[in-house]
Amino acid sequence: MKIQDLLKKDVMLLDLQARTKEAAIDEMIGSLVAHGDVTDFDTFKEGIMNREAQTSTGLGDGIAMPHSKNAAVKEATVLFAKSNHGVDYASLDGQPTDLFFMIAAPDGANDTHLAALAELSQYLLKDGFADKLRQVTSPDQVIDLFNASEEEKKATEDLAAPAAGQDFIVAVTACTTGIAHTYMAEEALKKQAAEMGVGIKVETNGASGVGNKLTADDISKAKGVIIAADKAVDMARFDGKSLISRPVADGIKKSEELITIILDGKADNYQAKAGEARDEADEKTSLGGAFYKHLMSGVSQMLPFVIGGGIMIALAFLLDNIIGVPKDQLSNLGSYNEIASIFMKIGQAAFGFMIPVFAGYVAYSIAEKPGLVSGFVAGAIASSGLAYGKVAYAAGGKASLALAGVPSGFLGALVGGFLAGFVVLALKKYVKVPRSLEGAKSILILPLFGVIITGLLMLAVNIPMSAINTALNNFLNGLSGGSAILLGLLVGGMMAVDMGGPVNKAAYVFGTGTLAATVTSGGSVVMAAVMAGGMVPPLAVFVATLLFKDKFTKEERDAGLTNIIMGLSFITEGAIPFGAADPARAIPSFIVGSALTGALVGLSGIKLMAPHGGIFVIALTSNALLYLLYVAIGAVVSGFLFGYLRKAK
Repeated sequence: MKIQDLLKKDVMLLDLQARTKEAAIDEMIGSLVAHGDVTDFDTFKEGIMNREAQTSTGLGDGIAMPHSKNAAVKEATVLFAKSNHGVDYASLDGQPTDLFFMIAAPDGANDTHLAALAELSQYLLKDGFADKLRQVTSPDQVIDLFNASEEEKKATEDLAAPAAGQDFIVAVTACTTGIAHTYMAEEALKKQAAEMGVGIKVETNGASGVGNKLTADDISKAKGVIIAADKAVDMARFDGKSLISRPVADGIKKSEELITIILDGKADNYQAKAGEARDEADEKTSLGGAFYKHLMSGVSQMLPFVIGGGIMIALAFLLDNIIGVPKDQLSNLGSYNEIASIFMKIGQAAFGFMIPVFAGYVAYSIAEKPGLVSGFVAGAIASSGLAYGKVAYAAGGKASLALAGVPSGFLGALVGGFLAGFVVLALKKYVKVPRSLEGAKSILILPLFGVIITGLLMLAVNIPMSAINTALNNFLNGLSGGSAILLGLLVGGMMAVDMGGPVNKAAYVFGTGTLAATVTSGGSVVMAAVMAGGMVPPLAVFVATLLFKDKFTKEERDAGLTNIIMGLSFITEGAIPFGAADPARAIPSFIVGSALTGALVGLSGIKLMAPHGGIFVIALTSNALLYLLYVAIGAVVSGFLFGYLRKAK
């Protein structure tokens, strides 16, 4: 869709009669209502005036772009109006306005028209274009002017790096609605930078999403940062950079001033606020670092489903055990009694989302919103087990490819999530469409072809991943003796290595992955070892501060008391301050106790049906008393080692 598709000749007003702002708005809305593009005058005007209350859409240089996304709009329309005497529109430069583009977007509309509106903003900033609009005398001339300008337009690429000897800056533009000012500020900054011989890259935070996103490399090379925004943008990534932040209107009208401030070194260095985390999505990381980032994106979204659904299923088994189930009905344990059956069904409903959500958000981390649907589909196929089966021969010898059910579980979803993300990423890169169709690309082309390609590939991927998944589950279910001890020791120790970091999360993800296949058979030994190992470090801190009081300050001893709650709640992160303050002594001590606890859990074959909760789900272990004893043993061993090795204060 182009601007010409939105500019309707029948609604144009080439001799606007109004002399005041509200009268001009009323006259334009009246034309839209009269021609059936807007169904309710008052509703649409309310939306327009609410937008004007935020910031005047009188952009200066005689141009105004009032706009509203509104339930009263029948279809996306841009009304062009021209005043021959000028209107006092309270423009940003205080001058009369004579060119108007009233943008009417329907509620729930896709982003196609937003891409076209971005182009409108850029047309209006081209030298001489507005003056030509002032000379038109018919609607056809308006359309012809846009057509001619489009033919003359040459693609302008942002500079990703400065040319030799050239200054380079980066900028972010954003307005509250993300329709007009965002893109006008982008064009103004680019135009001014070109005139000043400065390289620039501008990120737009518009209604259709983030465009031309700044990478860590861009930010690192830039002399400074310009924020021209009326809404919050991701700021933590600019920590330590020379930065100036102004309203989006300044990006349009004061672009030269903003650029000059950066070039002259007069901007302050930005300091990220406490709690702000850097957005490292685009930073150059190792392959392993990128894998971990995408993996954790899926895990963080999956965990609420795992925890909520898993505990509900575990409670169903617990309720049946409490109420009682006849021996000849033990195969129905967890759903025999009505109340247990209710818990089981609710839990299974939540648990069933685990794998699709995991794959969906892995893909989302890689390819953003367009990757989400492909990732969900990949996860659903991994969960259902849809796959290419053997060739079947129908009557008459006609061959057909049958579909088989071979669930590949968590491992299949892992591969599927990455597959979906990179498929959509490739489509985003190699499928080229005109800028006016970028909205359709993100909501139609990428999801459609992403689903088709990912789905077909997953039908093949499911076969080997199912075999691996089945073999792994069989191995874990058959663990006993030395192998169970070794695995428990390994995952238990991993939980204490970085206490919430990548190693800890890797062990936890592995444990929750085994839970899906074992929760209906009493739980997972691996999950039990993971949680027990994770409970040890905070409890060890308490033990150390209790047994070696002279080696800790009063504040540290007080923190030791709070670590009792954290440890019992399976919040390993409670021990991080102590580990960070004295890593050479604390971390090895914690690893020894956590590994010992994990090994003891493996030796005894204790199972856990819940993925989280610590002492609050202790009843969901197969041997609660022994489990608590092993956690206590690990905590005492780690606490003694830590306290003994630590130097006295």
